[in-house]
Amino acid sequence: MQQLPTVDYQSPNAAKEFVESLRNTGFGVLKNHPIPQELVESIYKHWQEFFNSEEKHEFLFNKETQDGYFPPEVSEVAKGFTVKDIKEYFHVYPKGRVPTQLEAEIREYYRLASEFAQELLSWVQAEAPADVRARFSIDLKDMIKESEQTLLRILHYPPMTGDEEPGAIRAAAHGDINLLTVLPAANEPGLQVQRQDGSWLDVPCDFGSLIINIGDMLQEASGDYFPSTIHRVINPTGKASTKSRISLPLFLHPKPDVVLSERYTADSYLQERLRELGVK
Repeated sequence: MQQLPTVDYQSPNAAKEFVESLRNTGFGVLKNHPIPQELVESIYKHWQEFFNSEEKHEFLFNKETQDGYFPPEVSEVAKGFTVKDIKEYFHVYPKGRVPTQLEAEIREYYRLASEFAQELLSWVQAEAPADVRARFSIDLKDMIKESEQTLLRILHYPPMTGDEEPGAIRAAAHGDINLLTVLPAANEPGLQVQRQDGSWLDVPCDFGSLIINIGDMLQEASGDYFPSTIHRVINPTGKASTKSRISLPLFLHPKPDVVLSERYTADSYLQERLRELGVK
């Protein structure tokens, strides 16, 4: 199966190549980026320990604030599906709860990734045609600046047991709600993106790569110029099925009052989608 191309962040043509990949596939993959690999590896290790512990149940999610621990039984059902995904996860917001021993590290990652994301949004804006840029109510990077809506999700896909519900996979095919999603390559493969012809493309999982995809809000704000792409995480087979998978997506959400289009503000769009997902 073919893979998405990888763009070297330090290349003089990085912005152009990256935005071209986003436009053509909805995804961009970067190497030699400024997010420290040691920090990501340490987060994976420490959060694996947290998900293996009973402590996670002390942080059960709050339906109003949407922060905290979401156990497998309340895991998402992707739009158009009836079976829950095989996963558990923890939501980190700027003012949300985090276990004390994990806080310094995860807050540092949140800060670094959010700052880097502003640069990526600047690339998207600079490389967009003038008529698309004219649609943006404010600069894309300013939409997320000091936003308290940007969500860091620490995902744990447990080892397969053989007792999974028929049709259940780690993450069923879905699109993201937000502007862009920034994701360090997970510690195990499985992420795939859907092509326009319906076939699936593997996303490189080389440790150290950074994977970025377009969400529905950027599609809305750009008048469909930047496509929000359907993606999924497939179940492992063979020896890999005995391993956990940790994933660390940062979902870039604008401040609530940001105007996305004539139809939506960021908040009205988000509330509509959360109701569809059944978490509101």
